[in-house]
Amino acid sequence: MATKKVTVTIPEDLLDEIRAEAAERGLSAYVAEALRFKRDRDRLLELVDWLQEEHGAVTEDERSAALSELEDLDAEHQRRLTAGGHDAGEAA
Repeated sequence: MATKKVTVTIPEDLLDEIRAEAAERGLSAYVAEALRFKRDRDRLLELVDWLQEEHGAVTEDERSAALSELEDLDAEHQRRLTAGGHDAGEAA
């Protein structure tokens, strides 16, 4: 993958924290990953805006139902981790 060197200004305290967290990956890899994450999040938020324009805002009931489903999925995931017996890549 081609790369290009750029200059950015980062608050010193934040840079110190990032360097400590980046460790072996290196500062450039850490920053590139953070930028990709931010770009992807911005694209998802744009999609949400488009969908809400087309279909209307999510209702509180829909939001509650989705959160309930996520809780159920998290509980099932935890149950499977606790039960063991399957490798991460193995089908259940």
